[in-house]
Amino acid sequence: MKKILYLLILIGCLSCSHKKEAFVEFENPIDIKFGDPYLIQSKGVFYLYGTSNDVNGFRAYSSLDLKQWKDEGVVYQGATEDSWTVDCFWAPEVYEWNGKYYLWYSANWKNNPTNELENFRIGVAVSDNPTGPFVEMNGGPVFDPGYPIIDANLHFDESGKIYLYYSRCCYKNPVESEVADWAREKGLFEEIEESWIYGVELKPDFSGIIGDPVLLLQPPYAMDDKQAEWESRSVTSGEVNRRWTEGSFTFKENGIYYMMYSANYFGGANYAVGYATAENPLGPYVKADNNPVLQKNSNQGGDVTGTGHNMVLSLENGKKLCVYHARTHATGDDRVVFIDEMEILDDGRLIVHGPTTERQKIKVK
Repeated sequence: MKKILYLLILIGCLSCSHKKEAFVEFENPIDIKFGDPYLIQSKGVFYLYGTSNDVNGFRAYSSLDLKQWKDEGVVYQGATEDSWTVDCFWAPEVYEWNGKYYLWYSANWKNNPTNELENFRIGVAVSDNPTGPFVEMNGGPVFDPGYPIIDANLHFDESGKIYLYYSRCCYKNPVESEVADWAREKGLFEEIEESWIYGVELKPDFSGIIGDPVLLLQPPYAMDDKQAEWESRSVTSGEVNRRWTEGSFTFKENGIYYMMYSANYFGGANYAVGYATAENPLGPYVKADNNPVLQKNSNQGGDVTGTGHNMVLSLENGKKLCVYHARTHATGDDRVVFIDEMEILDDGRLIVHGPTTERQKIKVK
């Protein structure tokens, strides 16, 4: 009897160790016209959100395999009579937390007594389902720092604290630097505006912030800074008089906080992604030597430009997917979604295996 029981246990263990592997196969770009894409997986289903220009709010798509997508329609409608928002609905991020789904986003604020051209603030809406409808919380923006902000990103820390990261817009934020001096000397621009990334602890009920925001990342001051070349391409090419540090995404791996971010003009070919690391969620963050980790490949015979505003989806098997928007010759000015594998090497370096336009086969289980 004991031998039979042992054999049954052994057979059970062997069957568990040989579970069928699961793969998804798809090809970049995904045929969805989203900027600032954000992908979650909930109850075995993938849900994709992003910035689109055809609605004052946000759409969503769902998929079981990252290849076939279902249009879930508008999941959040802004610019209504009782909304705090006006237009320019950007960069949605959805978090499943405590049995509900929270949509974080940027939009222009109705409260604009000085008629600012950029009056962005950050808000949050809630739903019982990933496909909405999402209903605004707080009756207005989460907080008002006194300047326009976009690109909300949350990190739920193992300490129990929740951190909000965001970008101060370039608008009315001229900054002196060696890059600005160079641009004046070349007759390109009289001043250079910059966007900066901040972080702050968030109240657990999402009703506001705790303490003062901390400046975490900004474009480099010196021309000989190793980050200056790739982060200043929009200026040095004569494209626009702005330098961006935006679209942050923060996660923790092996005790280190990784903050990915995008630089250069989102509407141009030079949009690219780098990262910085820290030992604490509010820094100090140090930019990586191997930046940029994601950029156009058109100067290397490829067809992809404008790679940026990424996020990272961690699968249950530990694999990481880098989700971002980009353009190709076929898509023209439309931003479309790309998904590529990424990894953290043993030495701590972050590597993105992209941009790619060939067929992907990714193990998800």
